[in-house]
Amino acid sequence: QVQLVESGGGLVQTGGSLRLSCAASGSNFSLNAMGWYRRTPGKERELVAAIASGGSTYYRDSVKGRFTISRDNAKNTLYLQMHSLKPEDTAMYACTVYSDVDPKLPVAWGQGTQVTVSS
Repeated sequence: QVQLVESGGGLVQTGGSLRLSCAASGSNFSLNAMGWYRRTPGKERELVAAIASGGSTYYRDSVKGRFTISRDNAKNTLYLQMHSLKPEDTAMYACTVYSDVDPKLPVAWGQGTQVTVSS
């Protein structure tokens, strides 16, 4: 059974940094793309960043230059390093694993970790 467990969220002031981690278990995901999404009440869930098995990355425009997604396949762990945080980054952040057949299809989700950025 696939399990994703996020950690690293918290309360930080504007301009601060946080590093989110997503520990995956139940399978080896080195061949799967993985990603970070975020959701705030009343808004659609949005893709923040994604990383392919080969290491290529995607970032939404609002986080480019501030966030870095990375993965450690030996540890089956996904990371999101966040710098220069802004109040609008406040959200529940969740990681996902994409299908190895359709790399745009999420197939598992973690429960999320809350990031709150105070102004």
